[in-house]
Amino acid sequence: MLMLMVSLIMVSCEKVIHLDLKNSTPKIVIQGNIYDQPGPYLVTLSSSVNFDASSVYPPVTGAQVMISDNVGQSEVLTESVPGSYFTSKLRGIHGRSYKLTVKNGMDIYEATAVMPPPVTIDTIYFSANPFSGDKVTTVQFNDSPFTIDYYRLVYFVNGTQQKIFYVMDDELFQGATIHYALLSRGTDLKLSNGDKVDVWLETIDRGVYEYFRTAGSEEGASASPANPVSNISNGALGYFNACSVRKKSSTVGP
Repeated sequence: MLMLMVSLIMVSCEKVIHLDLKNSTPKIVIQGNIYDQPGPYLVTLSSSVNFDASSVYPPVTGAQVMISDNVGQSEVLTESVPGSYFTSKLRGIHGRSYKLTVKNGMDIYEATAVMPPPVTIDTIYFSANPFSGDKVTTVQFNDSPFTIDYYRLVYFVNGTQQKIFYVMDDELFQGATIHYALLSRGTDLKLSNGDKVDVWLETIDRGVYEYFRTAGSEEGASASPANPVSNISNGALGYFNACSVRKKSSTVGP
């Protein structure tokens, strides 16, 4: 019953992010992730385009990008390829607060995120979708009973990251064993025997959760969906994510 409840809640969150880019004034799009795993970590900068223009966002080059934490660790990132800024020595540690600062010309954009403790995936198993009969990847993990937690799951099949994203909080499942079904609603993904799946379980803070939650709340009823709630200042689009991540792999069997 718990698995079914989690699966139903997840359905509303498994939509690809759509940004409202009809405004002719370009906006900077910032996407950055820092993990409790060895780097390098990546921050990408691009510029929005008109709604009817190409879907390729031009990179923002020549910016100054810095990540710092609350214990004095900081690093200015290096732009290795246009619009992609990498760390070389910074290391994410859970429990710390991280700040992203981007200076692009006269404009400054800032974001902060706290890296929560990690949660381990206990197992990955495959079951039949009750609606279609197709195989579904299900992730089992234990939620902490002592903290309010927010999760994002990143799903790979045969090395390809799936465009659907999955987020949840533990409001209804505090301290429970959670069975989270990675339904592929709205896609043509069908698992076959021998397929390899990889799942990242990211423990994220509330600001990042709100970004992905609001990105998934648009049901397609509006021709002009609102942008997700960014945790970055000064009108930037995108997000800055400092998260703990645990990974697990499995192979689809008969």
